Amino acid sequence: MKRVDEDVREIGALLADETTQQILIETTTEPMSADELSDACDISPQTVYRRLEDLIEYDMVTDDLKIDDDGHHYKVYTATLDRVTIELTADGFTVDLSLRERMAARFTQFVDEVRDR
Repeated sequence: MKRVDEDVREIGALLADETTQQILIETTTEPMSADELSDACDISPQTVYRRLEDLIEYDMVTDDLKIDDDGHHYKVYTATLDRVTIELTADGFTVDLSLRERMAARFTQFVDEVRDR
């Protein structure tokens, strides 16, 4: 997913933020709720939600609905960002976000490929 100019600055600023970095690191290995992220990162839930909104806007994090044993539901967040590449061209800078596919998307793609054979 290539982005140019203004996005380069916005994405750069977002990734330079220590809180954003913590959220991405925490959600790389397992999905976490905003409350869990708040505790793990030692920041307010409001700050977590603001960063998650920005990360979701750039598809660096996805959200899924989780239902606990009591029937309560809440969102959990998973990092999809794998790599960021910034390239200098004659026209300026571009940023390429390499994203991990979610397991469900890979499974759906697999089923579609098998069905098409």
